[in-house]
Amino acid sequence: MNLDIVLLLAQDGLTNGAIYALLALALVMVFAVTRVIFVPQGEFVAFGALTLASLQANKFPGTLWLLLAAGLICFFLDWRYQRRLGEGLVRRIRWPFLWQLLFPIALVLAFWFMQASSFKLSSLPLFAQLLLTLMVVVPLGPMIYRLAFQPMAQAPVLVLLIVSVAVHLVLVGIGLVFFGAEGSRTPPFSEGTFGFAGVPVNAQTLWVLGTSLLLMIGLGLFFEKSLFGKALRATAINQTGARLMGIAPVFAGRLVFLLAALIGTYSGMLIGPITTIYYDTGFLIGLKGFVGAIVAGLASYPLAVGGALLVGLLEAYASFWASSFKEVIVFSLIIPVLLWRSLRHQGLHDEE
Repeated sequence: MNLDIVLLLAQDGLTNGAIYALLALALVMVFAVTRVIFVPQGEFVAFGALTLASLQANKFPGTLWLLLAAGLICFFLDWRYQRRLGEGLVRRIRWPFLWQLLFPIALVLAFWFMQASSFKLSSLPLFAQLLLTLMVVVPLGPMIYRLAFQPMAQAPVLVLLIVSVAVHLVLVGIGLVFFGAEGSRTPPFSEGTFGFAGVPVNAQTLWVLGTSLLLMIGLGLFFEKSLFGKALRATAINQTGARLMGIAPVFAGRLVFLLAALIGTYSGMLIGPITTIYYDTGFLIGLKGFVGAIVAGLASYPLAVGGALLVGLLEAYASFWASSFKEVIVFSLIIPVLLWRSLRHQGLHDEE
């Protein structure tokens, strides 16, 4: 192994590690606020990449039907719940009506009109395609929280984990129905190659590293400066105290799932040009982000980023030395981390 190979592997490791870091941040964020180990985080990666590929192939994205169905069910459940509360039904149901019913129907009609008028979605600028993909996939985050996790928000962590695995299996099956077993790869955001220390660097790699860094900085500013971010931090620290201060746990849960869906969807669009994405690819990618989150103890955002970058570098160099065992080597990283954490804690504490 010479210096050029070391640098090339480091480039691959940092590129993959940046994606894993985003997913690790989303997992830590969701767990801190809702106590849910969000196994389906990787499905948003696959849905984001495959929805964008469908748009670029002038196909009606199947995730749009999922959005419509989930929106209809969520609206019916919210309407039935608000109806029991008595007066003021129209005012309380206004927001669910807009985002759970009117928004998905408007999107379906817009896509149907474009298909009927022989308008080619592939002719849209890349920014518009990315925006449409986000509009279709990201709202699924709070809808999944409403359907699967909100009714049992106070359940033990183990029960929430079982529900999370069930949601993952359902979404994988839906992905197979909508997108088929064939993989897809999207065109890169930018063409071209740049030289760095004598090593070629693809423009898409710079997109991944640059936008991932900007997204991490944006999340940091969101939690430090914005009112919504401070509300999520308060809920993560003490849910009961946050509720006493007027922060609704339901709102916090839906908001954090919205952010997790945004991170997962954008991560999928970033890696779509780098690797072929299948309907079940997201699970393995999300699992590697989970390893980074475990390194941080599902608590520290900086450690989650560091752990995810370590996973990416370890995967890259393991693929060179022992490609057949690279997944085993990566996931074996959990063992010393868990052992170290178990030795640090003298006793077992059950938060329930």
